Amino acid sequence: MGTPSQDLPFSERVILITGASAGIGAALAEALAKNFSGIRLVLSARRQDKLEQVATQCRQAGASVLVVPTNMADENQIKALAQSALQTFYRVDALVNNAGYGQMGPIELIPPEAAKQQFAVNFHAPLLLTQALIPAMRDRGGGRIVNISSLGGRMAFPAGGLYSCSKFALEALSDVLRMELKAFNIQVSVVEPGPVVTEFFRVAWEEIQHTVPEPTQTIYHPAFEKIEAIDKQLQLLGWTSERVAKVIIKALTARHPRPRYIAATGGSIFVPLMTKVMPTRFTDAFWKHFYGIDRVEREWREKVGIAGKQL
Repeated sequence: MGTPSQDLPFSERVILITGASAGIGAALAEALAKNFSGIRLVLSARRQDKLEQVATQCRQAGASVLVVPTNMADENQIKALAQSALQTFYRVDALVNNAGYGQMGPIELIPPEAAKQQFAVNFHAPLLLTQALIPAMRDRGGGRIVNISSLGGRMAFPAGGLYSCSKFALEALSDVLRMELKAFNIQVSVVEPGPVVTEFFRVAWEEIQHTVPEPTQTIYHPAFEKIEAIDKQLQLLGWTSERVAKVIIKALTARHPRPRYIAATGGSIFVPLMTKVMPTRFTDAFWKHFYGIDRVEREWREKVGIAGKQL
């Protein structure tokens, strides 16, 4: 069985991080290496060259690092990731399910394959990887799982519906796991970042170009115009990846971790305000304006009105 995870100094634990080649995942890996010399890290992402760059920084800080390039939409590669980690370090003390991306655009226009891909990476991959590691954690006497969700996993918003759907599912998965795994001393937490200064919206906009032909020519063009510009609007509120990483480390090191950690300016007030206090019609109006759906409504009403008069 070996030494239980909770009895090991944190600097001797094995931490598996997905999506570790850039952004929050890379910042977390480097922060762990710098603050806990000797820590063992398993870093996973699609691009090996980017992963190796992060791994080099971590090794220079004193960490032992295993790099496992993984396509998180491939079930076999996910299982191979878990096996590689266990074969190399013989255990995984903590899993950080960080890999994910945003599928932006109105629900009507998202192709079925793009919807499947969104859930494959943001929900199905964390599910499969967690399932693969639970037995090993249980055999070691415990462990920790931290799922990186989003404020979009607590509040659904238009023009980003599939992303929210996948994160809502991840939140539910986390709640279920927290209850089911408590008996095995496996603790489960969710970290919910708000806007983060990463390439999230740029990548989301590039994804739109592939999934929605000529988005600015559709009836939803005001929403697409808003999405294209929203990254600049959120820069003022956005946290750095390093700041979010500090919150994740709290979830990893707390003796009694909280079920949820919000990593957003004013998030602890904004989330309950928008989900519990304000009437639904108010929150609907807020998000519709923020994402340009109110303009879609106005233009449609004007078009229908004009057509009605012509008839």
